[in-house]
Parts: sequence; C-alpha cells; structure tokens
Amino acid sequence: MSKISKLFKGSSSSSSSSKSKHHRGAPTAQEAIHKLRETEEMLTKKQDYLEKRIEQELMVAKKHGTKNKRAALQALKRKKRLEQQLTQIDGTLSTIEFQREALENSHTNTEVLKNMGVAAKAMKRIHESTDLGKIDDLMLDITEQQDLAQEISDAISRPSGEMFDEDELMAELAELEQEALEETMSDLPSAPTIKLPSTRPTQRATTKKRVEDDDDMRMLASWGT
Repeated sequence: MSKISKLFKGSSSSSSSSKSKHHRGAPTAQEAIHKLRETEEMLTKKQDYLEKRIEQELMVAKKHGTKNKRAALQALKRKKRLEQQLTQIDGTLSTIEFQREALENSHTNTEVLKNMGVAAKAMKRIHESTDLGKIDDLMLDITEQQDLAQEISDAISRPSGEMFDEDELMAELAELEQEALEETMSDLPSAPTIKLPSTRPTQRATTKKRVEDDDDMRMLASWGT
C-alpha cells in the first residue's frame, strides 16, 4: 500500500471517528437556537460599527472634496468596501434568521408531537382498563337510581292526610260569605218613614158634589114635565 493510500485511509478513519463523536455530542435544538441568537447579536453590532465607519468616511470625503482629491477618493473607496461588507452582513443575518426560525418551528413541532404521543399513550392505557360492558351496566344503574330518586321526590312532595273536594269547600265558603253579607245588611239603621197626605177626603167631597149635581138635574127635569 502506498503512502498516499495510507494517508487517505488514515484521514478517512479520523474523519469518520470525528463525525461519530460529533454526532454523539450534537447540540440540542435549544443550544443551536442560542448559538444562532448570539451570532445575530454579534453581526448586528458589526452592522452598527460599519454604519458609523461609512458615515466617517463620507465626512472625510466631503472634507477633502476638490482640495485633496486623492484623500477624498481613498475615503470613498473605503466607504464602498464598508458598504459591501454591510451588504454581506445583511444577507448573512437574513439567512441566520431564517435558519433560526426554521429550527424553532422544528423544535416546537417536535415537542408538540412528543406531547401528543404521551397523551395518546395515556389515553390508550385508560381505554385498555375500561370495559365497555361495565360502562353499559354503569349507565343502566345510573338511570335506575335517577328514576328511584324521582319517585322518592314525588312521594315526599305529595300532600299527606285527609283529602277534600275543593268544589265543595268553595261552595261552603260562598254560603258563609252570603250569610256574613246578610248579617251586615241587617245591622244597618232603617230609613225614616214619611207620611203622605191622604187623598180620601178629596175623593169623598167630589163624590158628594156629583150626587148633588145629579139631584139638581132630576129636579130640573121634573119641572120641565
């Protein structure tokens, strides 16, 4: 075997061992998210620094202007390089932000699925210990006990003792009210009586005068004959 083959073999074996070690020591989702946030903070600080440097170089270019074109051009070149770095950092931040959001969503989905799996196992365990026949018997017992409780409630609320005819009682009450009304009317004072003048004397006088007139008429008739 040549030295080159041995070299490649050794490098491949070391690479595979390092990969296995890396796989065994892979960071958790929370650790990876934390690392990405730290990287975002570092790049954001770098952005602020570059923006200040760009403003400074622009001020230098304005200061020299046409008086010192070489210095002004050098300041503008530095500004362009700083702007390129700022653009690269903007793109890197966008990529890291997208990766962090995807990792957070994956972690959330994993936790949700894990919790759903735990709930499914718990539900399965509950259902395994539940007998459907026992459930039917239990519901039947509950229905019977509810019916029994209703019968007991009806028996307790039903009036006890003698039962009377309500119509007969109402008729007796009406008679009592009528008697009380008659007693009240009898206790009232009687109205005073007023004697009216008698018409008999006048009638007697009229009859007497009529008899006298008849006698006079007979007398006149006898004279005429």
